[in-house]
Amino acid sequence: MTPRGSLCFVLHGHLPYIRHPEHPDFLEERWFFEAVTETYLPLLDRLTTMADEGVPFRLTISISPTLGAMLGDPLLQERYLSHLDHLQALAEREGRRTAGDAAFQPAAEHYRQQMARCRWLFAERFRGDLLGAFRRLAERGCVELMTCAATHGFLPLMAVTPAAIAAQVEVGCQAFEQAFGWRPAGLWLPECGYHPAVEPALKASGVQYTFVERHGLLYGRPRPAYGVYAPVRNPTGTVVFGRDPETTRQVWSARDGYPGDPWYREFYRDIGFELPLGHLGSAMHPDGFRTATGFKYYRITGETDDKQPYEPARAAAQAEAHAGNFVFNRERQVEHLAGALGGPPLIVSPYDAELFGHWWYEGPHWLELVLRKLAAHPTVGLTTPSEYLRRGPRLQTVAPCLSSWGWKGYNEMWLQGANTWIYPHLHHASQRMSALVRAHPSADGLRRRALTQALRELLMAQASDWAFIMATGTAVDYACMRTRQHLARFLQLDRQITRGTLDARFVAECETRTPCFPWLDYRAHG
Repeated sequence: MTPRGSLCFVLHGHLPYIRHPEHPDFLEERWFFEAVTETYLPLLDRLTTMADEGVPFRLTISISPTLGAMLGDPLLQERYLSHLDHLQALAEREGRRTAGDAAFQPAAEHYRQQMARCRWLFAERFRGDLLGAFRRLAERGCVELMTCAATHGFLPLMAVTPAAIAAQVEVGCQAFEQAFGWRPAGLWLPECGYHPAVEPALKASGVQYTFVERHGLLYGRPRPAYGVYAPVRNPTGTVVFGRDPETTRQVWSARDGYPGDPWYREFYRDIGFELPLGHLGSAMHPDGFRTATGFKYYRITGETDDKQPYEPARAAAQAEAHAGNFVFNRERQVEHLAGALGGPPLIVSPYDAELFGHWWYEGPHWLELVLRKLAAHPTVGLTTPSEYLRRGPRLQTVAPCLSSWGWKGYNEMWLQGANTWIYPHLHHASQRMSALVRAHPSADGLRRRALTQALRELLMAQASDWAFIMATGTAVDYACMRTRQHLARFLQLDRQITRGTLDARFVAECETRTPCFPWLDYRAHG
């Protein structure tokens, strides 16, 4: 049966670069450990199993360069295994504590099995090489991998310094090539942030396609004839896909979508904040901080503080029901759109990867069921951007408008009272970096290392995560510290390079603190 339409799932994988070798147990490194345990290992487990079984699924995954750097970092891999050992020990203690408790023992046993499987997956099945596991899925044709800007800089707010946009895009493409062995066809715009100023950088780096939020396409010029249900070309030739609002609401919304179902696990109740510290043991920070363990024994229940016990089997059954509902809705959606548009529509459904597993615990299971059901019912065909474009569709030329996803849909999340102070400093540093490149077009030795480290510090300071954290009010001190530290090191390197007073020890110290992108060439910033 010829599909009446196509569905393109896109998962955007990203974390800011957090690596602190100066501390044996740095609190914010646990963001990475949680993401691996709850999102990336469960996804790789399910996707690899389906590939081994010959399930003809298609999925697109962007891996940001900073996430890729952390996944491939031996120090973080070693620390992650130690983290898993602590969680396994806690899971064993929880098994003994809840023995005979009909309300909580099933969840405790579920976590015991989960921790054991995560350790087996990481240490044995994938040998610590999660990037290699993603690469093998791509080589088998199941997954299309794409990149992101180097450090997830919010590109619309770099429009005043186009060289900064060009560096973010080109270094992102280079990072992908270093990790996987080929140049990426697609690039995820951080925070789905689009501005006409990104177009020359995408073209110069050979990016074939990207994505925008719904209004970024619908308010383009001219208006797209098929709305968000067919890609367009922007004026420089890059293909732009628009986000479908219906699948966004059904999967993304905690209030109106599947993740808010009362049978699913409650995110905000964790034993790390409820049980005695002595029982939690080494799963807590050694300085006595209470932190999340990932062991959560309650379900959402409803808009109440009186939460009921979490039942893993019941939640899994609900995920299957929601997977069936999603597939049914997509079948009706493509039937309606095919009639209205006079041809097969393309439904593009992008999400943050960490929605699946970290925020919505049952998400990886739901996604696997959806992919299996769609592979078995060809009314809606699964596709990837490159696969869709190989069909040779005729594309309308449209200039998308300034846009982003998230709060209010434009720049406000990354430009408001809590974070506006960073941008004059970032713009000044970008202008200084351009001046350094012009003054030293072919440096070598220590000067080259210092110039490269200056660019590395600038890229790290530009990460959109810091502005986002400042705006949301979570871990603000850390976000401010990181922004100030990277800018301070950049300015110190700038002064030393300009005055000819390079301090080899200082350059080496900066390189040790931030060893990301060891292949970096400072001339990526024009």
